[in-house]
Amino acid sequence: MPGELSQEYVVARRALLDALDALGPQRVAVVLVGAQAIYVHTGDAGLAVAEYTTDADIAVDPFKLVEDPTLAAAMRAAGFFREESEDGPLVGIWSSLRQISGVSAVVKVDLLIPAALGEGGRRAARIEGQEPGSVLKVLGLEGCLVDCEPKTIAAFEADDSRSFGIMVAGPASLLVSKVIKLQEREAGASRGRDRRKNKDALDVLRLLRAVEVHELAAGLNLLRADELSAEVAEIAVRALPELFGRANSSASLMAADAVSPAESAEVIAASCAALVGELLEAIDAAAGDA
Repeated sequence: MPGELSQEYVVARRALLDALDALGPQRVAVVLVGAQAIYVHTGDAGLAVAEYTTDADIAVDPFKLVEDPTLAAAMRAAGFFREESEDGPLVGIWSSLRQISGVSAVVKVDLLIPAALGEGGRRAARIEGQEPGSVLKVLGLEGCLVDCEPKTIAAFEADDSRSFGIMVAGPASLLVSKVIKLQEREAGASRGRDRRKNKDALDVLRLLRAVEVHELAAGLNLLRADELSAEVAEIAVRALPELFGRANSSASLMAADAVSPAESAEVIAASCAALVGELLEAIDAAAGDA
């Protein structure tokens, strides 16, 4: 029903609160990113498809971490674990066993760090005092440490009174991270490794619909001017017209597929192109006024 949250999202929020509870003093060093952060700003954005996510994403600012507890120790204390793959434990992905509508499920909380600050190898961040492999490096999150604001994150369940005041990434930085994710997966699909998800494109549309275009444009230009986020912000701005610039662009079609048949695919695809066109014009205008 409209306005009703999916059980997956409700349980994903509970998992997020479990992680935040366990992180304790380390909460000063984290920023909520990903879909749960997007929905803080957008709600359902007037779309017929409800907000939906099965996990939580937390960015870590390595300069704000305290000595104790380590991130890995905190996560394990809350019942999270790193699943094993052929190459060993998954990097930065912390799993927990849950019940969703009476069915056993694995719900994950990902600990992430902007690639520019991660050092170390290709995927695992190297953070002094932290367990190797406990945090995953991700390109595109740089702006989330620049563009963020304090918010209160609370449970969705009546019998859970927990809430935490933490930093939540702002709309512009979330747009950048989603666009870069879409671009990377588009490139992967062209090489035969298709990990694209229609939902990622739909989350971009939620931001474009729910946030005033001038606010997004100003935020993007601020990110383009900051040393930490300038490169990823520029990549995202350049990628927008390729991904969403036309109704038949790849990401416009993905967003349309994500809402079909609840809404007209043609209308949604055209809306993506129109909104991105307005945003690009606003970015240029805001840059010219600066």
